[in-house]
Amino acid sequence: MRRYVLVSYDISDQKRWRRVYKIVRGYGMHVQYSVFLCQLTDQDEAELKQLLLDVIHQSMDQVIFARIGTVQAKAAERNMSCIGRDFVPLDLKGLVF
Repeated sequence: MRRYVLVSYDISDQKRWRRVYKIVRGYGMHVQYSVFLCQLTDQDEAELKQLLLDVIHQSMDQVIFARIGTVQAKAAERNMSCIGRDFVPLDLKGLVF
């Protein structure tokens, strides 16, 4: 089952930051500075974490994974809200709930 996972990171070194950005970009949609919305299976999430562990400095950098609901869930069932501009994932634009 695929679920939405919000991945946010704070990387202290510019070179590592670029590497982390490129890795996470391959798994999700860039929604804000250092924040991605990914659709991941458990296997995808494990792979992404391992790739990042090989890059980050574990005592200086931080990557947060926040599961916010299954891809199949209706918008009202997701544990995500925003203020200001509404956020609609690209795969959901045009669909009515």
